[in-house]
Amino acid sequence: MFFPTDSPHGLPHNPFNAIVLPCPIGWISSMDGAGNVNLAPYSFFNAVAYVPPQVMFAATGAHDHGGRFKDTVRNIEETREFVVNIATWDLREAVNASSVNAPHGEDEFDYAGLEKAPSELVAPPRVARSPVHLECVHSQTVPLLDAGNGGPNTAVFGKVIGIHIDDAVMTDGLVDIAKLRPIGRLGYRDYVHVTERFSMTRPVWEDG
Repeated sequence: MFFPTDSPHGLPHNPFNAIVLPCPIGWISSMDGAGNVNLAPYSFFNAVAYVPPQVMFAATGAHDHGGRFKDTVRNIEETREFVVNIATWDLREAVNASSVNAPHGEDEFDYAGLEKAPSELVAPPRVARSPVHLECVHSQTVPLLDAGNGGPNTAVFGKVIGIHIDDAVMTDGLVDIAKLRPIGRLGYRDYVHVTERFSMTRPVWEDG
């Protein structure tokens, strides 16, 4: 089949989200200037550079009406700090619970039954049970195209200034995916549980 993206596709759900996958989940904790903490998962998330290490996430639409930014974006714009908590199989229910469209000022840590852990270099707390955390400072916010009827689409970039890794998910100095057991977002309401991996060596071009 083929359909222009500005025309009806005739399917039960938009297939776009089921095509570019699996999506890493950016489980992001932030804090506003008054000290209110927010925790929310974002499936438009990825690492984008090695040196310095940088990540990004995109907030699409809005939790509330009136086209206002989501709490995570507003908090980061205000305090310029956030933490990425790695979403794992054991935390899957809490990750989903933290996606609730709670009013501004409500603490999703409490709603999802999660304990906070202090960060080392930034103010927002970490999810204590997550085995890996990236402490980040805001570098830039990029407005994206939007349809004008669902709130702004916004990409937020941050520089990673500190990394926490639980020794329990390490093997011989490497992060062990089988121990980490990360989850990712697929299309529709589906997720993936990463338990297997394979390796390939990048080829080297030989002149002549």
